[in-house]
Amino acid sequence: MKSTSTFGIQFIIRVPGKTRNTDASIYARVTVNGRRTEISLKRKIDPKSWDDIKGRAKGKRDEIVKLNNDLERVRSMIADGYHNLVQQRKTITVDAVKRLFTGEENETITLQYLMDYHNEVAIHRLAPGTMKNYGTTQSYLSKFLKEKYYRNDILLCELNYKFLIDFESFLITHEPKDHQRPLSNNGIMKHIERFRKMVNMAITLEWLSKDPFASFKKHFDKVERQALTPKELEHISKKEFKIERLRNVRDMFLFSCYTGLSYIDLAELQPDNVVTGIDGEAWLKTSRTKTNTSVNVPLLPAAYELIDLYRVHPIAVEKGTVFPVISNQRMNGYLKEIADICGITKRLTFHIARHTFATTITLSNGVPIESVSKMLGHTTIRTTQIYAKVIENKLSEDMGRLKQKLAEAV
Repeated sequence: MKSTSTFGIQFIIRVPGKTRNTDASIYARVTVNGRRTEISLKRKIDPKSWDDIKGRAKGKRDEIVKLNNDLERVRSMIADGYHNLVQQRKTITVDAVKRLFTGEENETITLQYLMDYHNEVAIHRLAPGTMKNYGTTQSYLSKFLKEKYYRNDILLCELNYKFLIDFESFLITHEPKDHQRPLSNNGIMKHIERFRKMVNMAITLEWLSKDPFASFKKHFDKVERQALTPKELEHISKKEFKIERLRNVRDMFLFSCYTGLSYIDLAELQPDNVVTGIDGEAWLKTSRTKTNTSVNVPLLPAAYELIDLYRVHPIAVEKGTVFPVISNQRMNGYLKEIADICGITKRLTFHIARHTFATTITLSNGVPIESVSKMLGHTTIRTTQIYAKVIENKLSEDMGRLKQKLAEAV
């Protein structure tokens, strides 16, 4: 049966008295099933700058553009409240929609409701891997509530500084059953960081009047980014592997060392991503799944040889990908085997290949950091500086050239 429910939002202005020389107040007129109410937005505007038909401000000045953007955000928030009532099968009235927007029902909003709402709006803009990480954080929050408070949920208004430090202590002492080692400090801080982003959303939506994180300080430990040395990289590349699965994983790892691709970007790499660049040579043209930034990498001969090697691999052909990719978890498991076979003591993971590209392949061979940043798909060079440490050989070579220039100038 087709629903007869109707819903609409219109922005209007009201001028005090009858004069047009006074600034007008802006209201959101909400209509639900023929009944309507008006919500004051506590914003004012010159009536001459208002378009009654379109229900928005006229002009292209910065303040006008900002006002119209704010109005669209209000429209989205009111519409979200209406659709939440529909999904929860609650009684839908114009007053219920208004109460949700004005915050009169904020005291009934719970942490679980916030997490569900976050997932609903974030799933369209965050990568699957990021959403999975949020799911893990939310799982820890649920476990913490059961163990500490013997509850399945908590009101947002109950969140405070004590809740945060108790949650941090829970993460420090918690022993996960799905992996052997307890969470590291940085792993704990990442969960705290994701929790904070959800709380910030609640504050922006005016579901929380006070920020429980106001006095909380995160503390990340500095981590030395590991990369393979030239000798380690050469040892892995020249090692003969009789087992096909190890050989395949080694080759995909090497390809990432030569291109800087992350696991997910390599997993989704298709033959169409290999193109002829402006120099007539083979290039990779793709975009990072994590940030959706474009990635353009001129292919080194060793990287192109690996592409050619797997061009007719049955699994790659069936999937329509360049390589016969397996899960990241299995990939890292096999890389541990490869490290043991090659006598490499570093904890080998697929992400080390990205560090190796930044440090050993590019920066240490004189490629400017700006170019490396572009090839890695970073939005700022600051991120590249975190990934790539300049090894001592490069520093020695740079200072050697400087000494030579100074000597010649004398």
